[in-house]
Amino acid sequence: MGKNYIAAIDQGTTSTRFIIFDKSGNIIASNQVEHKQIFPKPGWVEHDPMEIWKNTKTVIKATLEKSNISPNDIASLGITNQRETTVVWNRKTGKPYYNAIVWQDTRTKDYIERITKEEAELLRRKTGLPPSTYFSLFKLLWILENNPEVMKDTLKGEVLFGTIDSFLIFNLTGGEGKGKHITDVTNASRTMLMNIETLTYDEDILKNFNIPRNILPEIRPSSDTNLYGYTELDFLKGVPIGGALGDQQAALVGQTCFEEGEAKNTYGTGCFLLLNTGEKLVKSNSGLLTTVAYKFGDEPQSYALEGSIAITGALVQWLRDNLKFFEKSADIEALASSVEDNGGVYFVPAFSGLFAPYWRSDARGVIVGLTRYANKGHIARAALEATAYQTKDVILAMEKDSNTKLQRLKVDGGMVVNELLMQFQADIINVPVIRPKVIETTSLGAAYAASLAVGVFSSKEELKRNWRVDKIFVPKMDDTKREKLYQSWLKAVEKSFNLAE
Repeated sequence: MGKNYIAAIDQGTTSTRFIIFDKSGNIIASNQVEHKQIFPKPGWVEHDPMEIWKNTKTVIKATLEKSNISPNDIASLGITNQRETTVVWNRKTGKPYYNAIVWQDTRTKDYIERITKEEAELLRRKTGLPPSTYFSLFKLLWILENNPEVMKDTLKGEVLFGTIDSFLIFNLTGGEGKGKHITDVTNASRTMLMNIETLTYDEDILKNFNIPRNILPEIRPSSDTNLYGYTELDFLKGVPIGGALGDQQAALVGQTCFEEGEAKNTYGTGCFLLLNTGEKLVKSNSGLLTTVAYKFGDEPQSYALEGSIAITGALVQWLRDNLKFFEKSADIEALASSVEDNGGVYFVPAFSGLFAPYWRSDARGVIVGLTRYANKGHIARAALEATAYQTKDVILAMEKDSNTKLQRLKVDGGMVVNELLMQFQADIINVPVIRPKVIETTSLGAAYAASLAVGVFSSKEELKRNWRVDKIFVPKMDDTKREKLYQSWLKAVEKSFNLAE
Protein backbone atom coordinates (compact mmCIF):
# COMPACT_ATOMS: atom_id res chain seq x y z
CA MET A 1 0.00 0.00 0.00
CA GLY A 2 1.31 3.48 -0.87
CA LYS A 3 1.68 6.34 1.57
CA ASN A 4 -1.91 7.56 1.31
CA TYR A 5 -2.20 9.52 4.53
CA ILE A 6 -0.88 12.64 6.23
CA ALA A 7 -1.01 13.13 9.99
CA ALA A 8 -0.90 15.88 12.56
CA ILE A 9 -0.28 16.21 16.26
CA ASP A 10 -2.40 19.09 17.55
CA GLN A 11 -1.18 19.99 21.01
CA GLY A 12 -3.61 22.58 22.35
CA THR A 13 -4.17 24.44 25.61
CA THR A 14 -6.61 21.93 27.05
CA SER A 15 -5.98 18.73 25.09
CA THR A 16 -3.77 16.81 22.68
CA ARG A 17 -5.05 15.25 19.47
CA PHE A 18 -3.68 13.06 16.75
CA ILE A 19 -5.52 13.18 13.43
CA ILE A 20 -4.95 11.18 10.26
CA PHE A 21 -6.18 12.76 7.01
CA ASP A 22 -6.45 11.38 3.50
CA LYS A 23 -5.05 13.39 0.60
CA SER A 24 -8.37 15.18 0.11
CA GLY A 25 -8.18 16.60 3.62
CA ASN A 26 -10.86 14.29 5.05
CA ILE A 27 -10.44 13.04 8.60
CA ILE A 28 -9.88 9.25 8.59
CA ALA A 29 -9.30 8.77 12.32
CA SER A 30 -8.51 10.78 15.42
CA ASN A 31 -8.13 10.60 19.17
CA GLN A 32 -8.07 13.29 21.84
CA VAL A 33 -7.09 13.42 25.53
CA GLU A 34 -7.42 16.40 27.90
CA HIS A 35 -4.59 17.31 30.26
CA LYS A 36 -4.68 18.92 33.68
CA GLN A 37 -4.80 22.70 34.07
CA ILE A 38 -2.61 23.67 37.03
CA PHE A 39 -3.34 26.94 38.88
CA PRO A 40 -0.75 27.29 41.71
CA LYS A 41 -1.70 30.94 42.44
CA PRO A 42 -4.17 33.50 41.04
CA GLY A 43 -3.05 34.41 37.50
CA TRP A 44 -0.64 31.45 37.28
CA VAL A 45 -1.41 28.75 34.68
CA GLU A 46 0.80 25.70 34.18
CA HIS A 47 0.84 22.35 32.36
CA ASP A 48 2.89 19.25 33.13
CA PRO A 49 5.05 18.71 29.98
CA MET A 50 5.55 15.02 30.81
CA GLU A 51 1.77 14.54 30.98
CA ILE A 52 1.50 16.23 27.56
CA TRP A 53 4.18 13.90 26.14
CA LYS A 54 2.44 10.86 27.69
CA ASN A 55 -0.90 11.99 26.20
CA THR A 56 0.74 12.54 22.80
CA LYS A 57 1.92 8.93 22.75
CA THR A 58 -1.51 7.74 23.94
CA VAL A 59 -3.46 9.54 21.18
CA ILE A 60 -1.05 8.43 18.44
CA LYS A 61 -1.24 4.80 19.53
CA ALA A 62 -5.04 4.84 19.92
CA THR A 63 -5.58 6.44 16.49
CA LEU A 64 -3.29 3.98 14.71
CA GLU A 65 -4.96 1.01 16.42
CA LYS A 66 -8.48 2.28 15.74
CA SER A 67 -7.80 2.99 12.06
CA ASN A 68 -5.57 0.01 11.41
CA ILE A 69 -3.17 2.36 9.64
CA SER A 70 0.52 1.61 9.93
CA PRO A 71 3.33 4.20 10.11
CA ASN A 72 4.39 3.02 6.63
CA ASP A 73 1.10 4.39 5.25
CA ILE A 74 1.82 7.92 6.57
CA ALA A 75 3.69 10.16 4.12
CA SER A 76 4.47 12.92 6.60
CA LEU A 77 3.71 14.22 10.08
CA GLY A 78 3.06 17.86 11.00
CA ILE A 79 2.93 19.43 14.44
CA THR A 80 0.80 22.31 15.64
CA ASN A 81 0.80 23.65 19.16
CA GLN A 82 -0.25 26.23 21.71
CA ARG A 83 2.35 28.84 20.93
CA GLU A 84 3.88 30.96 23.69
CA THR A 85 3.71 28.23 26.35
CA THR A 86 7.27 27.80 27.61
CA VAL A 87 9.22 24.69 28.56
CA VAL A 88 12.81 24.39 29.79
CA TRP A 89 14.21 20.86 29.97
CA ASN A 90 17.43 18.88 30.26
CA ARG A 91 19.00 17.63 27.03
CA LYS A 92 20.39 14.45 28.63
CA THR A 93 17.46 13.33 30.77
CA GLY A 94 14.62 14.91 28.76
CA LYS A 95 13.09 16.04 32.07
CA PRO A 96 11.66 19.56 32.46
CA TYR A 97 13.11 21.77 35.22
CA TYR A 98 9.70 23.27 35.88
CA ASN A 99 6.13 22.92 34.63
CA ALA A 100 5.31 24.52 31.27
CA ILE A 101 4.24 28.14 31.85
CA VAL A 102 1.12 28.63 29.73
CA TRP A 103 0.45 31.57 27.38
CA GLN A 104 -2.44 32.68 29.64
CA ASP A 105 -0.16 32.97 32.70
CA THR A 106 0.29 36.50 34.10
CA ARG A 107 2.96 35.94 36.77
CA THR A 108 5.50 38.04 34.83
CA LYS A 109 3.48 41.25 35.19
CA ASP A 110 6.27 42.75 37.34
CA TYR A 111 8.85 42.12 34.58
CA ILE A 112 6.69 44.07 32.13
CA GLU A 113 6.32 46.95 34.59
CA ARG A 114 10.09 47.04 35.16
CA ILE A 115 11.23 47.25 31.55
CA THR A 116 12.33 50.66 30.31
CA LYS A 117 10.78 52.64 27.48
CA GLU A 118 13.85 51.88 25.37
CA GLU A 119 13.55 48.14 25.99
CA ALA A 120 9.84 48.20 25.15
CA GLU A 121 10.60 50.02 21.90
CA LEU A 122 13.45 47.59 21.09
CA LEU A 123 11.10 44.60 21.51
CA ARG A 124 8.29 46.15 19.51
CA ARG A 125 10.59 47.21 16.66
CA LYS A 126 12.48 43.94 16.40
CA THR A 127 9.69 41.41 17.06
CA GLY A 128 6.42 43.13 16.06
CA LEU A 129 5.08 42.38 19.56
CA PRO A 130 4.15 44.66 22.48
CA PRO A 131 5.72 43.78 25.87
CA SER A 132 3.20 41.45 27.51
CA THR A 133 3.02 38.51 29.91
CA TYR A 134 1.66 36.57 26.90
CA PHE A 135 5.01 35.93 25.17
CA SER A 136 7.74 33.39 25.97
CA LEU A 137 10.65 35.75 26.75
CA PHE A 138 9.40 36.77 30.19
CA LYS A 139 8.26 33.23 31.08
CA LEU A 140 11.75 32.01 30.20
CA LEU A 141 13.35 34.75 32.35
CA TRP A 142 11.16 33.69 35.26
CA ILE A 143 12.26 30.04 34.96
CA LEU A 144 15.93 31.03 34.64
CA GLU A 145 15.76 33.31 37.68
CA ASN A 146 13.76 30.94 39.89
CA ASN A 147 15.63 27.69 39.27
CA PRO A 148 19.32 27.79 40.30
CA GLU A 149 19.82 24.32 38.77
CA VAL A 150 18.95 25.70 35.31
CA MET A 151 21.71 28.29 35.42
CA LYS A 152 24.23 25.66 36.57
CA ASP A 153 23.26 23.20 33.80
CA THR A 154 23.23 25.96 31.15
CA LEU A 155 26.98 26.32 31.60
CA LYS A 156 27.32 22.58 30.88
CA GLY A 157 25.27 22.98 27.68
CA GLU A 158 22.52 20.70 28.99
CA VAL A 159 19.57 23.12 29.06
CA LEU A 160 17.03 23.42 26.24
CA PHE A 161 14.26 26.00 25.92
CA GLY A 162 11.33 25.79 23.57
CA THR A 163 7.65 26.14 22.95
CA ILE A 164 5.65 22.88 23.01
CA ASP A 165 6.44 22.08 19.34
CA SER A 166 10.17 21.93 20.20
CA PHE A 167 9.54 19.73 23.24
CA LEU A 168 7.50 17.29 21.14
CA ILE A 169 9.97 17.25 18.22
CA PHE A 170 12.80 16.53 20.70
CA ASN A 171 10.89 13.58 22.17
CA LEU A 172 9.57 12.25 18.85
CA THR A 173 13.07 12.17 17.34
CA GLY A 174 14.69 10.14 20.12
CA GLY A 175 14.51 12.28 23.27
CA GLU A 176 17.18 11.91 25.96
CA GLY A 177 20.53 12.90 24.55
CA LYS A 178 19.64 12.48 20.88
CA GLY A 179 16.41 14.38 20.15
CA LYS A 180 16.48 17.23 17.60
CA HIS A 181 16.11 20.76 19.00
CA ILE A 182 14.04 22.59 16.37
CA THR A 183 11.24 25.14 16.10
CA ASP A 184 9.57 26.81 13.12
CA VAL A 185 9.43 30.49 12.17
CA THR A 186 5.82 30.96 13.35
CA ASN A 187 6.47 29.64 16.85
CA ALA A 188 9.80 31.49 17.03
CA SER A 189 7.99 34.72 16.11
CA ARG A 190 6.01 34.40 19.40
CA THR A 191 8.98 33.97 21.71
CA MET A 192 9.94 37.67 21.53
CA LEU A 193 13.48 36.51 20.77
CA MET A 194 13.35 36.39 16.96
CA ASN A 195 13.83 39.36 14.66
CA ILE A 196 10.68 39.34 12.54
CA GLU A 197 12.47 40.61 9.43
CA THR A 198 15.57 38.41 9.41
CA LEU A 199 13.88 35.34 11.00
CA THR A 200 16.92 34.82 13.22
CA TYR A 201 17.40 35.33 16.96
CA ASP A 202 18.06 38.97 17.67
CA GLU A 203 21.48 39.60 19.24
CA ASP A 204 20.38 42.88 20.89
CA ILE A 205 17.45 41.20 22.65
CA LEU A 206 19.53 38.20 23.78
CA LYS A 207 22.21 40.53 25.14
CA ASN A 208 19.79 42.94 26.78
CA PHE A 209 17.88 40.20 28.64
CA ASN A 210 20.85 37.86 29.26
CA ILE A 211 19.39 34.93 27.33
CA PRO A 212 21.99 32.18 26.76
CA ARG A 213 22.13 31.43 23.04
CA ASN A 214 22.95 27.73 23.48
CA ILE A 215 19.53 26.92 24.97
CA LEU A 216 17.56 28.12 21.90
CA PRO A 217 16.13 25.79 19.22
CA GLU A 218 17.19 26.00 15.57
CA ILE A 219 14.66 28.02 13.52
CA ARG A 220 13.38 26.27 10.37
CA PRO A 221 10.69 26.97 7.73
CA SER A 222 7.14 25.84 8.65
CA SER A 223 7.34 23.33 5.82
CA ASP A 224 10.84 22.03 5.30
CA THR A 225 12.03 19.76 2.48
CA ASN A 226 15.14 19.11 4.61
CA LEU A 227 12.75 17.61 7.20
CA TYR A 228 12.94 18.08 10.97
CA GLY A 229 13.79 14.40 11.46
CA TYR A 230 12.08 11.01 11.67
CA THR A 231 9.92 9.58 14.43
CA GLU A 232 11.62 7.10 16.77
CA LEU A 233 8.59 5.77 18.68
CA ASP A 234 8.12 1.98 18.51
CA PHE A 235 4.57 2.33 17.21
CA LEU A 236 5.31 5.33 14.93
CA LYS A 237 8.71 4.49 13.55
CA GLY A 238 10.36 6.28 10.65
CA VAL A 239 7.65 8.80 9.72
CA PRO A 240 9.19 12.04 8.35
CA ILE A 241 8.38 15.18 10.37
CA GLY A 242 7.89 17.65 7.53
CA GLY A 243 6.80 20.79 9.32
CA ALA A 244 5.32 22.65 12.25
CA LEU A 245 3.18 25.73 12.73
CA GLY A 246 1.85 27.57 15.76
CA ASP A 247 -1.84 26.70 16.09
CA GLN A 248 -3.26 29.94 14.72
CA GLN A 249 -0.93 30.05 11.73
CA ALA A 250 -1.78 26.38 11.12
CA ALA A 251 -5.48 27.29 10.99
CA LEU A 252 -4.70 30.05 8.46
CA VAL A 253 -2.96 27.45 6.28
CA GLY A 254 -5.76 24.91 6.83
CA GLN A 255 -8.25 27.55 5.68
CA THR A 256 -5.97 28.16 2.65
CA CYS A 257 -5.92 31.92 3.35
CA PHE A 258 -2.90 32.36 1.07
CA GLU A 259 -3.96 35.64 -0.56
CA GLU A 260 -3.22 39.05 0.91
CA GLY A 261 -6.38 40.34 2.66
CA GLU A 262 -7.82 36.90 3.50
CA ALA A 263 -8.71 36.37 7.16
CA LYS A 264 -9.71 33.54 9.47
CA ASN A 265 -10.89 33.38 13.06
CA THR A 266 -10.31 30.30 15.21
CA TYR A 267 -12.69 29.77 18.11
CA GLY A 268 -10.92 27.66 20.73
CA THR A 269 -9.91 28.27 24.36
CA GLY A 270 -9.20 31.79 23.15
CA CYS A 271 -10.03 33.39 19.81
CA PHE A 272 -7.41 34.28 17.25
CA LEU A 273 -8.05 36.32 14.16
CA LEU A 274 -5.34 36.42 11.51
CA LEU A 275 -5.25 38.58 8.39
CA ASN A 276 -2.73 37.61 5.71
CA THR A 277 -0.70 40.70 4.73
CA GLY A 278 1.48 38.82 2.22
CA GLU A 279 5.18 39.61 2.08
CA LYS A 280 4.41 43.03 3.60
CA LEU A 281 5.31 43.53 7.23
CA VAL A 282 2.43 45.67 8.56
CA LYS A 283 3.21 47.28 11.92
CA SER A 284 0.12 47.89 14.01
CA ASN A 285 -0.95 51.18 15.58
CA SER A 286 -4.12 49.61 16.98
CA GLY A 287 -2.90 47.05 19.46
CA LEU A 288 -2.54 44.11 17.06
CA LEU A 289 0.44 41.80 16.68
CA THR A 290 2.62 41.52 13.61
CA THR A 291 3.49 37.86 13.20
CA VAL A 292 4.92 35.40 10.69
CA ALA A 293 2.00 33.64 8.94
CA TYR A 294 4.05 30.79 7.42
CA LYS A 295 7.16 30.05 5.41
CA PHE A 296 7.17 27.15 2.97
CA GLY A 297 10.65 25.92 2.04
CA ASP A 298 12.67 28.51 0.11
CA GLU A 299 9.66 30.71 -0.70
CA PRO A 300 9.60 34.15 0.98
CA GLN A 301 7.77 34.23 4.30
CA SER A 302 4.22 35.58 4.51
CA TYR A 303 3.20 37.85 7.38
CA ALA A 304 -0.07 38.40 9.19
CA LEU A 305 -1.74 40.83 11.54
CA GLU A 306 -3.19 39.03 14.52
CA GLY A 307 -5.74 39.87 17.15
CA SER A 308 -5.57 37.56 20.15
CA ILE A 309 -8.52 37.19 22.52
CA ALA A 310 -7.62 35.38 25.75
CA ILE A 311 -10.94 33.90 26.85
CA THR A 312 -13.72 32.57 24.59
CA GLY A 313 -14.20 28.78 24.75
CA ALA A 314 -12.57 28.93 28.19
CA LEU A 315 -15.57 31.03 29.32
CA VAL A 316 -17.95 28.24 28.32
CA GLN A 317 -15.76 25.78 30.30
CA TRP A 318 -15.86 28.16 33.27
CA LEU A 319 -19.68 28.27 33.20
CA ARG A 320 -19.66 24.46 32.98
CA ASP A 321 -17.01 23.68 35.62
CA ASN A 322 -17.11 26.57 38.11
CA LEU A 323 -20.79 27.55 38.03
CA LYS A 324 -22.21 24.15 36.93
CA PHE A 325 -24.56 25.84 34.42
CA PHE A 326 -24.61 22.72 32.22
CA GLU A 327 -22.97 19.31 31.92
CA LYS A 328 -21.39 19.51 28.47
CA SER A 329 -19.99 22.60 26.74
CA ALA A 330 -22.30 21.97 23.77
CA ASP A 331 -25.31 22.48 26.09
CA ILE A 332 -24.69 26.23 26.19
CA GLU A 333 -26.42 26.70 22.83
CA ALA A 334 -29.77 25.36 24.07
CA LEU A 335 -29.50 27.39 27.29
CA ALA A 336 -28.62 30.60 25.42
CA SER A 337 -31.44 29.94 22.92
CA SER A 338 -33.98 29.70 25.77
CA VAL A 339 -34.06 33.54 25.84
CA GLU A 340 -34.74 35.93 22.96
CA ASP A 341 -31.80 38.23 23.62
CA ASN A 342 -29.21 39.03 26.29
CA GLY A 343 -31.75 40.88 28.48
CA GLY A 344 -29.30 43.79 28.76
CA VAL A 345 -26.57 41.55 30.24
CA TYR A 346 -22.95 41.85 29.03
CA PHE A 347 -20.12 39.56 30.11
CA VAL A 348 -16.52 40.76 29.70
CA PRO A 349 -14.34 37.68 30.35
CA ALA A 350 -11.12 39.47 31.30
CA PHE A 351 -10.03 36.61 33.58
CA SER A 352 -6.36 37.19 32.80
CA GLY A 353 -6.58 40.74 31.49
CA LEU A 354 -7.66 41.76 28.00
CA PHE A 355 -5.55 41.07 24.91
CA ALA A 356 -6.01 42.80 21.53
CA PRO A 357 -6.76 45.58 20.91
CA TYR A 358 -6.79 46.72 24.57
CA TRP A 359 -3.73 45.02 26.14
CA ARG A 360 -4.95 45.70 29.69
CA SER A 361 -3.43 43.30 32.20
CA ASP A 362 -5.27 45.27 34.94
CA ALA A 363 -8.67 44.22 33.55
CA ARG A 364 -10.73 41.51 35.27
CA GLY A 365 -13.95 39.72 34.38
CA VAL A 366 -17.24 41.57 34.86
CA ILE A 367 -20.91 40.83 34.26
CA VAL A 368 -22.87 44.07 33.87
CA GLY A 369 -26.50 45.04 33.28
CA LEU A 370 -27.93 42.54 35.76
CA THR A 371 -31.53 43.03 36.90
CA ARG A 372 -34.03 40.75 38.68
CA TYR A 373 -35.18 39.76 35.19
CA ALA A 374 -31.82 38.17 34.26
CA ASN A 375 -31.50 34.40 34.43
CA LYS A 376 -29.04 31.64 33.50
CA GLY A 377 -30.09 31.86 29.85
CA HIS A 378 -29.20 35.57 29.65
CA ILE A 379 -25.78 34.97 31.23
CA ALA A 380 -25.11 32.04 28.86
CA ARG A 381 -26.14 34.18 25.90
CA ALA A 382 -23.99 37.09 27.09
CA ALA A 383 -21.04 34.67 27.37
CA LEU A 384 -21.44 33.57 23.73
CA GLU A 385 -21.98 37.14 22.54
CA ALA A 386 -18.76 38.20 24.31
CA THR A 387 -16.83 36.07 21.80
CA ALA A 388 -18.52 37.83 18.87
CA TYR A 389 -18.03 41.33 20.35
CA GLN A 390 -14.34 40.72 21.06
CA THR A 391 -13.94 39.50 17.47
CA LYS A 392 -15.53 42.73 16.22
CA ASP A 393 -13.09 44.78 18.38
CA VAL A 394 -10.20 43.02 16.61
CA ILE A 395 -11.68 43.33 13.09
CA LEU A 396 -12.14 47.11 13.49
CA ALA A 397 -8.49 47.42 14.58
CA MET A 398 -7.36 45.28 11.63
CA GLU A 399 -9.29 47.31 9.10
CA LYS A 400 -7.71 50.48 10.48
CA ASP A 401 -4.16 49.08 10.35
CA SER A 402 -4.37 47.38 6.96
CA ASN A 403 -6.55 49.98 5.24
CA THR A 404 -8.76 47.20 3.90
CA LYS A 405 -12.38 46.38 4.61
CA LEU A 406 -13.02 42.76 5.50
CA GLN A 407 -15.26 41.13 2.88
CA ARG A 408 -15.85 37.77 4.57
CA LEU A 409 -14.58 35.81 7.55
CA LYS A 410 -13.57 32.14 7.42
CA VAL A 411 -14.11 30.45 10.77
CA ASP A 412 -12.92 27.25 12.42
CA GLY A 413 -12.39 25.64 15.82
CA GLY A 414 -14.66 23.85 18.26
CA MET A 415 -17.15 26.68 18.84
CA VAL A 416 -18.17 27.09 15.19
CA VAL A 417 -20.68 24.24 15.47
CA ASN A 418 -22.68 26.67 17.65
CA GLU A 419 -25.14 28.12 15.12
CA LEU A 420 -26.43 30.79 17.51
CA LEU A 421 -22.91 32.16 17.97
CA MET A 422 -22.08 32.02 14.25
CA GLN A 423 -25.26 33.88 13.26
CA PHE A 424 -24.69 36.53 15.93
CA GLN A 425 -21.06 36.83 14.75
CA ALA A 426 -22.21 37.56 11.19
CA ASP A 427 -24.83 40.02 12.48
CA ILE A 428 -22.47 42.01 14.70
CA ILE A 429 -19.58 42.30 12.16
CA ASN A 430 -21.96 42.70 9.20
CA VAL A 431 -20.05 40.40 6.82
CA PRO A 432 -20.72 36.77 5.84
CA VAL A 433 -19.19 34.15 8.13
CA ILE A 434 -18.03 31.02 6.28
CA ARG A 435 -17.71 27.66 7.97
CA PRO A 436 -15.72 25.01 6.04
CA LYS A 437 -16.53 21.29 5.75
CA VAL A 438 -13.47 20.38 7.84
CA ILE A 439 -13.52 22.54 10.97
CA GLU A 440 -10.34 20.94 12.35
CA THR A 441 -8.34 23.35 10.20
CA THR A 442 -5.55 23.74 12.75
CA SER A 443 -4.59 20.06 12.46
CA LEU A 444 -5.24 20.15 8.71
CA GLY A 445 -2.88 23.13 8.27
CA ALA A 446 -0.08 21.28 10.09
CA ALA A 447 -0.70 18.20 7.94
CA TYR A 448 -0.67 20.37 4.78
CA ALA A 449 2.67 21.97 5.74
CA ALA A 450 4.16 18.54 6.39
CA SER A 451 2.79 17.15 3.12
CA LEU A 452 4.23 20.01 1.02
CA ALA A 453 7.66 19.09 2.45
CA VAL A 454 7.52 15.58 1.00
CA GLY A 455 5.74 16.43 -2.26
CA VAL A 456 2.29 14.95 -1.46
CA PHE A 457 1.02 18.37 -2.57
CA SER A 458 3.01 20.41 -5.02
CA SER A 459 1.62 23.91 -4.43
CA LYS A 460 -0.64 26.20 -2.43
CA GLU A 461 -3.04 26.23 -5.42
CA GLU A 462 -3.48 22.48 -5.06
CA LEU A 463 -4.29 22.93 -1.36
CA LYS A 464 -6.88 25.61 -2.20
CA ARG A 465 -8.75 23.15 -4.41
CA ASN A 466 -9.18 20.92 -1.34
CA TRP A 467 -11.04 23.58 0.69
CA ARG A 468 -14.86 23.24 0.77
CA VAL A 469 -17.70 25.29 2.30
CA ASP A 470 -20.14 23.79 4.78
CA LYS A 471 -22.35 26.80 5.56
CA ILE A 472 -22.43 30.57 5.07
CA PHE A 473 -24.01 32.74 7.80
CA VAL A 474 -25.38 35.95 6.28
CA PRO A 475 -25.92 39.09 8.42
CA LYS A 476 -29.59 39.77 9.23
CA MET A 477 -29.44 42.50 11.89
CA ASP A 478 -30.35 46.12 11.15
CA ASP A 479 -27.68 48.82 11.53
CA THR A 480 -29.37 50.68 14.41
CA LYS A 481 -29.62 47.58 16.59
CA ARG A 482 -26.06 46.50 15.74
CA GLU A 483 -24.64 49.87 16.73
CA LYS A 484 -26.67 50.05 19.96
CA LEU A 485 -25.56 46.60 21.10
CA TYR A 486 -21.92 47.30 20.28
CA GLN A 487 -21.87 50.63 22.13
CA SER A 488 -23.26 48.87 25.23
CA TRP A 489 -20.49 46.28 24.90
CA LEU A 490 -17.82 49.02 24.80
CA LYS A 491 -19.25 50.54 28.01
CA ALA A 492 -19.07 47.12 29.67
CA VAL A 493 -15.42 46.71 28.60
CA GLU A 494 -14.53 50.00 30.30
CA LYS A 495 -16.01 48.68 33.56
CA SER A 496 -13.46 45.83 33.52
CA PHE A 497 -10.43 48.16 33.66
CA ASN A 498 -8.32 48.82 36.80
CA LEU A 499 -9.73 45.89 38.76
CA ALA A 500 -6.55 43.80 39.23
CA GLU A 501 -4.93 43.97 42.66
